[in-house]
Amino acid sequence: MRLDAAGTRHAAVPTTSAFQRPSMQTVPITLDVNGRQHQLSLDPRTTLLDALREHLGLGGTKKGCDHGQCGACTVLLDGRRINACLSLAVMHDGQSVTTIEGLARGEELHPLQAAFIRHDGFQCGYCTPGQICSAVGMLEEVRAGMPSHVTERLDEKPVLSADEIRERMSGNLCRCSCYPNIVAAVQDAAGAKA
Repeated sequence: MRLDAAGTRHAAVPTTSAFQRPSMQTVPITLDVNGRQHQLSLDPRTTLLDALREHLGLGGTKKGCDHGQCGACTVLLDGRRINACLSLAVMHDGQSVTTIEGLARGEELHPLQAAFIRHDGFQCGYCTPGQICSAVGMLEEVRAGMPSHVTERLDEKPVLSADEIRERMSGNLCRCSCYPNIVAAVQDAAGAKA
């Protein structure tokens, strides 16, 4: 105990060593990102988003809200779309991750990337990588016959209407409100791939 100038008793303040951070334990993992194997040693609390951006230098995947609400961090994990900010990197040891940087084949843009350019599906561009990755995953879901909340007939393959696209892309926000152009780009790319 110690006394202050007014005579009030206070608990003893711990020494600095009591506040030192414990030594960090790292975990070795292998991520297959955009077709390339990466051996990493990460703090097990590292999100997939931070592993991509900070450890692999892939800045295309954006950190928006960091709470899974905006979709700016959407990537494809074994072909399925996920929010990279909500997933720990160690959970995906050995899995295949595709980011916006991995969609094009050399100089040839992915059909969705080309459609976004044709239809001006972006303004500031911050959400665009997540929008495009989400749209790639969404088109695969439609091809697989997976229904959404607005799919009219569950016994048939979903029809890719504007309402269907808006519903399926609702997890990706655009602060610039470029939604009509995004829908047009997705419809264009879906027609080009059909």
